[in-house]
Amino acid sequence: MSEPKDIHPQQPLGMAKRGYSGIIQHLTVSDATSALAADELESRLIELGFVEGARVEVLHEGIIGRDPIAVRVENVTIALRRREAMAIIVA
Repeated sequence: MSEPKDIHPQQPLGMAKRGYSGIIQHLTVSDATSALAADELESRLIELGFVEGARVEVLHEGIIGRDPIAVRVENVTIALRRREAMAIIVA
């Protein structure tokens, strides 16, 4: 019997385009190129609601370089730099 294929493969939220919606799988702050230290970035993302199992949707992209992005996490809209969104793995 074959394993079911992922309908939405895992990817960093920072790679997602406007209209994407998915579920947060985990955070990988060590891979992000943020100005913040890894532990500070992780704390900040968790405080904003980027936690495992939360539903996330990309609502808007900035004009220049598609940065920042506006995302809805559950019922809250947050602006986030793409380089920091790279730490959020979604599927």
